[in-house]
Amino acid sequence: MTIGHAFDPPDISLESGKSSPSAARRSLDLEPVVPASGRAVRLRAVPRWIRRAVGPLLVLVLWQVLSATGVLHPDVLASPGTIARAGSDLIADGTLPSAMGISLQWVAVGLVLRGVVGTALALVSGLSRLGEDLMDASVQMLRTVPRVGLIPLFIIWLGIGEAPKVALIALGVVFHLYLNVYAGIRGVDAQLIESGQSLGLGRWWLIRHEMLPGALPGAMTELRYSLATAWLALVFGESVNADAGIGFLMNQAREFLRTDVIVVCLVVYAFLGLAADVIVRALERLLLQWRPTFTGQ
Repeated sequence: MTIGHAFDPPDISLESGKSSPSAARRSLDLEPVVPASGRAVRLRAVPRWIRRAVGPLLVLVLWQVLSATGVLHPDVLASPGTIARAGSDLIADGTLPSAMGISLQWVAVGLVLRGVVGTALALVSGLSRLGEDLMDASVQMLRTVPRVGLIPLFIIWLGIGEAPKVALIALGVVFHLYLNVYAGIRGVDAQLIESGQSLGLGRWWLIRHEMLPGALPGAMTELRYSLATAWLALVFGESVNADAGIGFLMNQAREFLRTDVIVVCLVVYAFLGLAADVIVRALERLLLQWRPTFTGQ
């Protein structure tokens, strides 16, 4: 009985042990297999700054088209060209650089104050159960109090100068640092602490070389979040009895219905936030070289 085959066997010459000419021709007709991820590889070859700029450029183009066609009325939202001219005028007369300098000064002082207070509170609560029992509940209650509701008290306590604005910024971001540093300290492996103590290492050595490095990744992530929150707190602070700063410019522009100046101030906030994020990323690469992480594919 003859058994049929579902496929034809290759045409191989038994005498020479090589494929016949017909098999050779069929092998030449084969096409190379291109990986499915070839397109992604080509896209990754494009410089990263170009890929990151594509999204904002598309938004600007769409915005300009809607303004030119009359879909967006100038009283509702000025066109990108009008906003660019307003920004150029503010830079030329020195108004915008002066406002940026004052706002940056307030944010910097508030972040430094938050770093000192937040780290101290986290060390007290994270290193000691007694400190946690005495302090953590109060911190958690203050964390849930609306910051805007504290503005009248800050004005009564600190006056109407720079102090209430700095205090509002510091209060707005100190709890983020406290939570992240506290979680980092409590997340250190207990066996590492016990090993250090068995070797006779002092408490300060353990804090400096084990606990604080363990809390550093969370603190750097918190810093990126705190910078955005600091600008938000600054907007609230500059909206009350302010005579300088970016928020003061926005309030003046609102009074005169200058949407172009308002958008210029918002763009400045956005670029300051982006610049701060770039700086924090560079600090992460510098300070966290010991921690290998996944960077994407």
